[in-house]
Amino acid sequence: MSPNPLAESDLTPRVMLRRLRTRCLGRAYEFLPACASTNDVARARAAAGAAEGFVIVADSQSAGRGRLGRSWHSPPGQNLYLSLLLRPALPARQVAPLTLLAGAALARTLTAAGVTPRLHWPNDLLVPAAGEFRKAAGILTEMATSGEEVRHVVVGIGLNVNGQEFPPDLAQRATSLRLALGRACDRAKLLVDFLAAFEPIYGDFLVRGPAAGLQEWRRHADLGRVCRIDRDGARVEGIATDIDDSGALLVRDDAGRMHRIASGEMSEQAGG
Repeated sequence: MSPNPLAESDLTPRVMLRRLRTRCLGRAYEFLPACASTNDVARARAAAGAAEGFVIVADSQSAGRGRLGRSWHSPPGQNLYLSLLLRPALPARQVAPLTLLAGAALARTLTAAGVTPRLHWPNDLLVPAAGEFRKAAGILTEMATSGEEVRHVVVGIGLNVNGQEFPPDLAQRATSLRLALGRACDRAKLLVDFLAAFEPIYGDFLVRGPAAGLQEWRRHADLGRVCRIDRDGARVEGIATDIDDSGALLVRDDAGRMHRIASGEMSEQAGG
């Protein structure tokens, strides 16, 4: 008899609710063997009235996606695909740091698992593999608003956990925790540890603002490098020096001018 692919890391509610250490996040929990996108399911559950902290996890996705309409490789039985529903009582303009705060919590989780993560603004997490840093996780944050107020925020995370093969277009830039560590990892433990790491960061954000969480992000950040930012048909080149309190990237160009980048695609320059 072939082994159950979930036997070593059972993501079902029966098991997960016993393992959780959070007060709120994940206490409403749903697991699907397959779906198109966990972010789409979370958005539908939000519209139906799901409470803050609801988590949806799928064993596979047929239409998982990342930023800028990219697809997310989502085979069954290997990785972690989840979406977290939040309902912050904040103006929409203050929500942008949530992507970085989720990245900070994920970096803390993977550090405890034994890897050295690097956060790549705004939403990628890289780990060392094959002598370089390669992408192991991405974060996609989507928001629904009513006027200036937030109705809900969905934080979607795809984490390559135990996958060992990738499609040709990803093979040279993607990796997994298993490839980085040389051993299989427990998906359920990673999920439990991420939620436990994110809950206090999120709670502090609601009460005091994002400063503490952004400082955690900086500890793992890929800053100080020569980079190129493409946004709205324009290009900024310079040194990625820091982020501000809104989560925007600060880039100093060769003339010493500082550019504040609220959104865009960052890539490293050759030799940077």
